[in-house]
Amino acid sequence: MWSDVVGEVFPPALRAELEQVVELLDPRPLKSLDDAVARCLPEAEVLVTSWGALPIDADLLACAPRLRAVFHAAGSVKGTVLDAGWRSGLVVTSAAALGAQPVIEYTVAVITLAAHRIFSLAQTYREGSFVPVRGRRGRPGTTVGIVGASAIGRGVITRLVDDGWDVSVYDPVIDPAVIAQLGARQVELDELCAASDIVSLHAPDVAATRRMMDARRLGLMRDGATLINTARGALVDHDALRVECGSGRLDAILDVTDPEPLAPDDLLLRLPNVFCTPHAAGVQGTEVASLGAFMIDELRRYTRGEPLEGAIDHRMLPVLA
Repeated sequence: MWSDVVGEVFPPALRAELEQVVELLDPRPLKSLDDAVARCLPEAEVLVTSWGALPIDADLLACAPRLRAVFHAAGSVKGTVLDAGWRSGLVVTSAAALGAQPVIEYTVAVITLAAHRIFSLAQTYREGSFVPVRGRRGRPGTTVGIVGASAIGRGVITRLVDDGWDVSVYDPVIDPAVIAQLGARQVELDELCAASDIVSLHAPDVAATRRMMDARRLGLMRDGATLINTARGALVDHDALRVECGSGRLDAILDVTDPEPLAPDDLLLRLPNVFCTPHAAGVQGTEVASLGAFMIDELRRYTRGEPLEGAIDHRMLPVLA
């Protein structure tokens, strides 16, 4: 993992706890394959990874004859464990479930703000116009469309339904009965775009989802609707989004973009009806230590031969973030 991540994932108390559970060959982060081989990789049975980890590829595996498992103290493992790692039969576990909770909370919060078009109102207020909130949307009568019933998507659906929102969902790989049990209704993506006041994206970045929110689908959205993206920037055609938001027809709340980061002079960073955050919806600050604590618990389960709570089934990779 990156050097500045180590102390956040494993602050001193957790580092001491980690050393009670495993033999820590070297507490310093591995910066390159040569560095890893020189220090500890040939002897390692487990790699603990996080943001900025070396890729687990054929070159690394050739230097790690004892490697059996990867414990990823972050979310997606797709950029860390590559095809060779899965083919080798490595056990892989991730703290993705913990990382989901802050994103759920962020999304529900910005949906509530979007229902009142708060970000646009804040800008007009700064410009001297005091616009009353009468006639703005709220929970009754506002339809929220959720694209992707992922772990985060399901968490958002549950929170919204419990709070009384009207929720529709598009997910082509989920049984509609599951959506119904969550208290929402399953619809096709075009219908969701056309019927929703707020569209929130929670799909993985795979071939079938790239640019799924293209000019045509953005054009289907209602005047004054809001697009929220806390998933992956590649899900949205940003050129088409610039046109829609630049005209004032749509609002957008973007925690992820394509490219990431956007250029400083990008129109999306300057529009009053677009709110951009720097991939900040996930774990931040002191929350990061919860990932390390989870990995320590996973390591305990591993040493006892117990099932791992965050185990990744490689067969599910095509539908995982």
